[in-house]
Amino acid sequence: MDDPRAELLTEQLRHANHLLQAQINALEARQAHQAAITNQRLAALEEGLRDHEGRIRTATEGVTQFKLFSGLASGGSGLMSLVAFLRTFLGG
Repeated sequence: MDDPRAELLTEQLRHANHLLQAQINALEARQAHQAAITNQRLAALEEGLRDHEGRIRTATEGVTQFKLFSGLASGGSGLMSLVAFLRTFLGG
């Protein structure tokens, strides 16, 4: 079994095997890196979405409160106008 061609072929196959294993390891590392970046981007988008929803809710609450208070103020001034009209009309 001291055939130099067989030894050369064996060494070439080992070398090819090492190269392929290194390439597989590099691809796995690249895939893991891409997965980590994708997960980080997804987390950032979800956090931005939660923040945006909170801001919309806060703005909606503010608008609702403003409409309520302006409606009450308008109703109050309308009521006072009616009282003033009745006082004037009835001569009181």
